[in-house]
Amino acid sequence: MAKQMQKTSVFIEQSPGDYENGDIQKNLDDDGRPKRTGTWVTASAHIITAVIGSGVLSLAWAIAQLGWVAGPAVLMAFSFITYFTSTLLADCYRAPDPVHGKRNYTYMDVVRAYLGGRKVQLCGLAQYANLVGITIGYTITASISMVAVKRSNCFHKHGHHVKCQTSNYPFMVIFACIQLVLSQIPNFDKLSWLSIVAAIMSFAYSSIGLGLSIAKVAGGEHVRTSLTGVTVGVDVSGSEKVWRTFQAIGDIAFAYAYSTVLIEIQDTIKSSPPENKSMKRASSIGVSTTTLFYVLCGLIGYAAFGNDAPGNFLTGFGFYEPFWLIDFANICIAIHLIGAYQVFAQPLFGFVEGWCSRNWPNSKFITSEHAVDVPFYGIYYLNFFRLVWRTAYVIITAVVAMIFPFFNDFLGLIGAGSFWPLTVYFPIEMHIAQSKTPKYSFRWIWLKILSWVCLVISLIAAAGSVQGLIQSLKTYKPFQTQE
Repeated sequence: MAKQMQKTSVFIEQSPGDYENGDIQKNLDDDGRPKRTGTWVTASAHIITAVIGSGVLSLAWAIAQLGWVAGPAVLMAFSFITYFTSTLLADCYRAPDPVHGKRNYTYMDVVRAYLGGRKVQLCGLAQYANLVGITIGYTITASISMVAVKRSNCFHKHGHHVKCQTSNYPFMVIFACIQLVLSQIPNFDKLSWLSIVAAIMSFAYSSIGLGLSIAKVAGGEHVRTSLTGVTVGVDVSGSEKVWRTFQAIGDIAFAYAYSTVLIEIQDTIKSSPPENKSMKRASSIGVSTTTLFYVLCGLIGYAAFGNDAPGNFLTGFGFYEPFWLIDFANICIAIHLIGAYQVFAQPLFGFVEGWCSRNWPNSKFITSEHAVDVPFYGIYYLNFFRLVWRTAYVIITAVVAMIFPFFNDFLGLIGAGSFWPLTVYFPIEMHIAQSKTPKYSFRWIWLKILSWVCLVISLIAAAGSVQGLIQSLKTYKPFQTQE
């Protein structure tokens, strides 16, 4: 019977099992889609998985560029802006009313409902380019952590003076192979378990990094720190100080990037209590939890390493011992990013598959599901287009990661490119449209000022990251570890 029904979306597919008991309505929401079971708890896990990612690893370096004053100030500013705009976006999930309006399933659907026109295309370009960038960034970061495990054991065995150079490429291939399997999970709401595991991993490695930093500070080793960060003429030149400051802002912006998947996360939450209420609670917990970790990791990491803080404080070998704890932390990073990759990739998969099914509804290659009996799993519904498209995507992101394996530069560029349009501009514009805020009113003016200030910040952060990428390419040595 399910085969005869028209699918409303490829992103959340209707399973034949939903109809076996003959009571269709029992398993469907008010719009005919499968009933959602998510809560603010699972949404919080999705958010923490999406936010506490590779961004936390670069915060000690970012604070080192900004110093004791500007560093914490920038962190708190991004935290406030992210939470504020996420509450605006949560209210836009349904249109026109935030509680009883029509559901919108993706970020683009929300923009279409409130703004329409060319802004929908601009939103799609920004969102999906950012999702691609993040999955590439996570491939780079996970491979670096896998390499760090091998290097940690090498240092422990042969001494810290040995270079222990190892290529990232084989580990990128391993990461991609894992994603090839996980990418065939058809439904985003089936990934709650993966997000919960990944969230636990993120807490684990953040706590280990924090604990090792505290131990290093308690050890009394003298390091150079300052109110303004790295010192011109001692650590860097004047121009390097400017570019690094811009790049550090981009790294911090990346650390808070999750607006791109907020609507998709909210679409997994059941409708009672209202989704916007649950999502605001989840955003509050997610952002406040990650901010606490960020402040502690960033500031204590800077206190531990000073102006010489490595770009990645768990893989840059600011710590060598205990080697087994470093290994465990990096394994946690890899496991976390395996899950986080899917959190960001699934919306992109769903968009492409939905677009193709709408344009070629009669293509059996695109729409047909084939039942396959998988041992220890049960019946899996195989779609050949999903198999080919998702496999090709994972391979392409892995290849790009191999070409540009630069951790800090790539993260900063992604953060700068996505922060203003997706975290600030569209949520503010949709809130103005939804609330019918009068033009040139006090609220309208300060919302516009916030948007323009964030645009300037994004532009200078992007400039710093591009400059960093250019410099990294000039000194790039293939087949060696890139940190």
